[in-house]
Amino acid sequence: MTEETGERLADWLEDLGLADQLAAAGLPTYDRADGVVRWREPGTVEPLSEERLADLDRQLRAQGDDPAYAVPVALVRLRREARERAALLVDGWLDYAGVAALRGVSVDAARFALHKAASRSAVLLVQRDGATLVPSFQLDDTGEVRAELLAVLETLMAAGIDPWRVWIWLTTPAGLLGGEVPHEAARDPEELPVVQRAAVALAERARSTTDVSSPSR
Repeated sequence: MTEETGERLADWLEDLGLADQLAAAGLPTYDRADGVVRWREPGTVEPLSEERLADLDRQLRAQGDDPAYAVPVALVRLRREARERAALLVDGWLDYAGVAALRGVSVDAARFALHKAASRSAVLLVQRDGATLVPSFQLDDTGEVRAELLAVLETLMAAGIDPWRVWIWLTTPAGLLGGEVPHEAARDPEELPVVQRAAVALAERARSTTDVSSPSR
């Protein structure tokens, strides 16, 4: 029964193109060997019990009224974010040297200034593979953070939103803005208050989600 459930679950995820998102979601993963699907606990080689596998199946099919047509929304979201991150990494950022060149200062001076600003939530810095990325959308031609974005950045980062998600939200069409790209809309003085209100709404939603998921004290 375990092998049948495990193979059916693996086939379903592969058909949806979501199998690669299991590890990122902290869920059990699997491999195929000699035509047999073997599920294991996250980060280990411990096999999943039949009960644990059944629980995982129910968890992934919990969205929707009919499990046969369910879609694991969390994995879909992770896949979309992975694609969006890949697109941003093509040419959407600078390193310390790039910012230093724009500002006409040394790399050390740029690094110090950026981290000091980040401590005040006055610039968005994103970590990737041990490197610090400075998303370029937030900078003007002199390498300084665009003045109209300062309040928006502070609102989002003070709410504890993951920097990658802040980057994605500010650079892709947002439902809260009727499909406009937030950082572009913010250039228009008449649209800036709308962007700021949308950022506040997003921050409140993020805080609410964190409060609900946090254990009571």
